[in-house]
Amino acid sequence: MLKVLKLVFVASSLLVSLAFVFKQEPVAYKSSSKVNTVVIDAGHGGKDPGTRGRNTKEKDVALSVALELGRKIKEETPDVKVLFTRSTDVFIELGERSAFANRNNADLFISIHCNATPRSKSVHGTETFVMGLHKTEGNLEVAKRENSVILQETNYKQKYKGFDPNSPLAHIMLANYQSAFISSSLRLADLIEKKFQSVSDRESRGVKQAGFLVLWRCAMPSVLIETGFLSSPDEEDYLSSEDGQKEVAESIHQAFMAYKKDIDR
Repeated sequence: MLKVLKLVFVASSLLVSLAFVFKQEPVAYKSSSKVNTVVIDAGHGGKDPGTRGRNTKEKDVALSVALELGRKIKEETPDVKVLFTRSTDVFIELGERSAFANRNNADLFISIHCNATPRSKSVHGTETFVMGLHKTEGNLEVAKRENSVILQETNYKQKYKGFDPNSPLAHIMLANYQSAFISSSLRLADLIEKKFQSVSDRESRGVKQAGFLVLWRCAMPSVLIETGFLSSPDEEDYLSSEDGQKEVAESIHQAFMAYKKDIDR
């Protein structure tokens, strides 16, 4: 009985803590109905390599794809302002990534990553996440892995109001936050996964929802793209190649163009 009471107390304390931080920093709804500014976020960087393959680091693939995607958007739609959370191999805190997008009144936030699983080298494919309640243990594990980056930040407990990246309850609270943009985020995510299939003949693992710190403060539609599994030798070879990175960027670019055309009408 005492153990149960302790668990209830801990859960209640976490709920109050997270509810407080959510009330402290509400997401403001953007009134713009056009895509004028896009922020492209290359995941990880600097002292944080992200996940690893045999010879490849997630931070390097993410940066190459992000820069190529930005180049394509600038080239085809010069009226769109393209900003990068990082354009070199530097460490950027998770909170600063979304804050940067908010400060620049971005209409879209695209975060690029690579996946991995220690359980099997045969698991492969793309998946695109939006902020929401993780429906499977696998989705939770991806969110926990990406959110664990905060452990490398100084004073992370103070910055994220006691958020524990290893707590399932914390991620549930986080996932319920960014509801204002869920429809548009899902629309873009679905286009991205379809373009991965049609443009580059990739296997899509679908659109998923989970609680990501890098997305929850974004005051705009936002997605987190897992471009493939570095734990799969074949996908690592593809993602580390120049042709593979350009193909990934082209798939996302075509999805962006379709989304922009739809939104700008």
